[in-house]
Amino acid sequence: MRYRTLLFAAPGLATLLSLAACGDEQANGNPADKPSGTTSVQPSGTPADTLTVEVKASKEAPAKTWKLTCDPPGGTHPKAADACAALTKVKEPFKPVPENQMCTKIYGGPEIATVKGTWQGKEIDTQFTRADGCQLHRWTEVGPLFGSVPKVR
Repeated sequence: MRYRTLLFAAPGLATLLSLAACGDEQANGNPADKPSGTTSVQPSGTPADTLTVEVKASKEAPAKTWKLTCDPPGGTHPKAADACAALTKVKEPFKPVPENQMCTKIYGGPEIATVKGTWQGKEIDTQFTRADGCQLHRWTEVGPLFGSVPKVR
């Protein structure tokens, strides 16, 4: 009976002791080093988010081109607010698919989109396609940016 109690108590005691050893590393630090609990937004000095979006139904088709600005949404894009909302939902909306990424062979269509401009202070010059599962996912994440395109075929 004594051993059974020890068997159940030992893991709890070990956890308690390890937590007691953890402390606030800043407990003895300078109070000026600690955050005050308030934040303020400072102007970044970077140009506004401005993108040029060019969408083609295929390589040979004529392009539809829009300007898009966000914060506030505007430009010539037909649904600027939806496009800006889609871009802000994705952590890195213009990150390309890694070259070594394995992708399914799902063909979404011949559409091609090119996006150039500035987004969150970064220069953007990228292309989107619907050629395979990875590219299709990337396209779908920011779909409102490309306006009205046919559903996956």
